[in-house]
Amino acid sequence: MNITKTPISDLLVIEPKVWKDNRGYFYESYNSKLFADAGINADFVQDNQSFSQKGALRGLHAQKAPFAQGKLVRVLQGKVLDIAVDIRKQSDTYGQYFSIELSSENHKQLWVPPGFLHGFLTLEDNTIFTYKVTSYYDKASEIGVIWNDADLNIDWNSNITKEDLLLSEKDLVLPAFKDFDSPF
Repeated sequence: MNITKTPISDLLVIEPKVWKDNRGYFYESYNSKLFADAGINADFVQDNQSFSQKGALRGLHAQKAPFAQGKLVRVLQGKVLDIAVDIRKQSDTYGQYFSIELSSENHKQLWVPPGFLHGFLTLEDNTIFTYKVTSYYDKASEIGVIWNDADLNIDWNSNITKEDLLLSEKDLVLPAFKDFDSPF
C-alpha cells in the first residue's frame, strides 16, 4: 500500500497494491497498522455508500464537533471527481481545495480528516461510492458551502454541463464560502 501526501497537510492519497490474475483482482483496502504508521489514527464507526448516475454532484459537506468526521473514501464501481476543501482556520491552506479522480479502475482512496468540506461529481452512470467515517451522522451538525462558490473557484474539470448536473435541494441552498463561519 502506498500512502502519499497531498499539497494540503493531513489529506492523504492511498493506493493499494492490486494483485491481478485470470480470476480478477484482490487488494487490501484498509490496514489499521499501515494507516497509523502514515498518521491516520482513525476509529471508524460507520460505513456509507451511495449509488449515483453520471452528473450527480454531492457536496460540499462536513459535520462540526462533536460529530466531526474523518472520511476514507473510494469508488467501488464507476468514476468520480473527488474534492476536499480545507476549512481549518489556522491552516496555511485554509480555503484551498484538492481534487482527485477516484475510480473502480485505479482503486485509489482519499483520507479526508475532520476540518475539510467534501464533495464529489460522478463521471459515469451507476457509480457506487463508499466511505468509512469516524463519527456517526448527525443532522444538526451538518455544515456546507455551495459547490460552485466563486471564491473557492473549484475546477470540476468535467464535460458535464451545468444544466446536466443532478443536485439535491439541500445542496442548492448552501451558503457561499465568504458567508461560512468554519467551526474548525
